[in-house]
Amino acid sequence: MRIEEYRITRFQFARDRTIGDSQVRIDTAHVAALELISENGQVGLGFVQSLFHPLPEQAEIVRVFEEEAWPNLVGQSPLALVHRVQRPRGGNRRAFGLPFEEALQVALWDLSAKQAGLPLHDLLGSRRKRVRAYASGLDFHLRDDEFQAFFAHADALGYRAFKIKVGHPDFDWDMSRLELLKKTVRPGSSIMVDANEAWGAKEASVKLHKIHSLGYDLLWVEDPILRHDFDGLRSLKAATPWTMINSGEYLDAAGKRLLMQAGATDMLNVHGQVTDVMRIGWLAAELGVPVTLGNTFLEIGVHMACALPEVEWLEYSFQNFDHLVEQPIEIRDGWIYAPDRPGHGLVLSETARRDWARPEILSREQLGDAPANPRVGGGLKDRGAR
Repeated sequence: MRIEEYRITRFQFARDRTIGDSQVRIDTAHVAALELISENGQVGLGFVQSLFHPLPEQAEIVRVFEEEAWPNLVGQSPLALVHRVQRPRGGNRRAFGLPFEEALQVALWDLSAKQAGLPLHDLLGSRRKRVRAYASGLDFHLRDDEFQAFFAHADALGYRAFKIKVGHPDFDWDMSRLELLKKTVRPGSSIMVDANEAWGAKEASVKLHKIHSLGYDLLWVEDPILRHDFDGLRSLKAATPWTMINSGEYLDAAGKRLLMQAGATDMLNVHGQVTDVMRIGWLAAELGVPVTLGNTFLEIGVHMACALPEVEWLEYSFQNFDHLVEQPIEIRDGWIYAPDRPGHGLVLSETARRDWARPEILSREQLGDAPANPRVGGGLKDRGAR
């Protein structure tokens, strides 16, 4: 199987709720679908995503892809490319002009698994077909009533673990959110908090001790301080034996390696670049460091989660992307299930290509209502971003 052609489809639409954390706020989705097409018509699908700013117009995305990525893909075997080791030296160590990296890895692994006639998780060596999911609200900018409606709905769907955003300048706000969550979800649920680096090392220790003294049991605290403060993270680990430090989200593969070698985290947070996740996941297994899968586009990370022995949890944030594919990944009773279809199991929806493609940049006002998100209930469903 050789790669023969490609398609790029640009999408832009309103999110069904404002998402974000103590540092950022997002109300629009900026996405492009990348389809790599083999000589026998097989399609590998990946997604290019820009969180904060519109992607360029489709013609410009194609131009950059044609110049920077396509010459190293055309005529190549996907299985060869996913295993190829590059020399990241000098000028060769640079990012693409647009964020193609994850889309390329996902599309190439999709094609590779189809070439092998296997679901991606099987190709990666899985011994299971499901992993526990925790409900994550990306909830920092929700009102208290919206916050409660979101997590009440997640609890009703069968989730037993919940992660909320903290890191507000007013620490009483953080404590209020913890209390609201406690009142909303069933007793005995697992609770995680994510500060998105809002705190300093000593500040984090003081605040986590306060949370613990008031009876809130945290399964983990995510990214409490700066990503490169290995000394601070190591000290925080020692100071908070009743919870786990979950870090690494913002580091590249080399940074994650250094983080683990420094003994600076209890858990390693990884995301959606399949090759990178598997390589660093194998090292985590060697070092005995648990791995968590953060948000991955359309939950493609379930394949890596099922294949890596150290993974117990995958983050699910109820984002309204399901309309982009023919058959979304199944999530039921707090578990996410890896598809048994060849590849990663996702196919771009032709309805979405017809109805939601936006070749040119639109203003926020031109986008109209958000796509329906059937997985979100209560006061948030079809509310639209504000």
